[in-house]
Amino acid sequence: MSLNIALDAMGGDAAPKIVIEGANLAIEKGLDCYFHMYGDSALINPLLSAFPLLQTKVTVHHTDQAVPNDMKPSVAIRTLKQASMRLAVQAVASGLCSAVVSAGNTGAYMAFSKILLRTLAGIDRPAIAAKIPTINGFCVALDLGANVECSFDNHVQFAVMGEALACRLLGKKNPTVGLLNVGTEEQKGDAVIQEAAQILKESERLNFIGFVEGDDITLGKADVVVTDGFTGNIALKSMEGVVRLLMTSIKDALASSMLGKLSYLIGSSAFKAVHKKMDPRIYNGAVFLGLQSAAVKSHGGADALAFCQAIDVAANISREIDSVGMGQEIEIKLKQIYGASL
Repeated sequence: MSLNIALDAMGGDAAPKIVIEGANLAIEKGLDCYFHMYGDSALINPLLSAFPLLQTKVTVHHTDQAVPNDMKPSVAIRTLKQASMRLAVQAVASGLCSAVVSAGNTGAYMAFSKILLRTLAGIDRPAIAAKIPTINGFCVALDLGANVECSFDNHVQFAVMGEALACRLLGKKNPTVGLLNVGTEEQKGDAVIQEAAQILKESERLNFIGFVEGDDITLGKADVVVTDGFTGNIALKSMEGVVRLLMTSIKDALASSMLGKLSYLIGSSAFKAVHKKMDPRIYNGAVFLGLQSAAVKSHGGADALAFCQAIDVAANISREIDSVGMGQEIEIKLKQIYGASL
């Protein structure tokens, strides 16, 4: 059965162009879905005319309101009742769609999602979670930007949610969980991270391996890496920046001489394989973990390929993760950690 996905057509640096192109790419790749696209029809329809196949797979819901990238979430909630982002999230809340994707204002998107889709039992705050490539596969990292300041309880909740996601996305039966810290020694870190570590260590309900450092993320030391949104976002953006620096340096070095160009011709398949593995676009699409329905955040600067990947993540999350079963699993584990008083 075709999956209904809501798209915020006006979210992102190059919207609605990349939203439409990304949706078309998803259809061309064979994704069995139908899109409900929310945004300014005067801008959307002319672009849709170039994609006849996509036109048969989309309904455009007109609104001339969009959330500016620099608008505070509280202002967006109070003033933009018909914003494309809000209507897209509402489409999931009403049952019309199974998942929503937006590349727009992260804070506003999280606020709309939390209010309209509601959090799972035992979860105070949703977290942004994503698959991160490592030298031996992938890990799940969270929070990547939703919560700048977190309590030790938030860290514990993130650990439980991350484990549940890793079981499904990574196929791990007993994923390892680590807390990101400034060192692996037990005495390192502030009071919040120390208290979270103590709770996880004493509970024995997770495969908790203790603290991990920044370079341990891509080394794959833990299947689930837990941190606050401030640190997590900086770590993610730093990794993306290093990838761009590395790929640009390799490209410049190969183009600097005839020998370099010859080396590229000889090893082109290997270079292409490396580029594919390290291309941030193919890992685009972060899950708002802890909600009762699937909401996926695309990078604001995403191109069509990256936005298509975010759509694919939304489809996989809504199809492969039973939100009720996952919610019950998370609630049960939190009760085991904290007691029946949860």
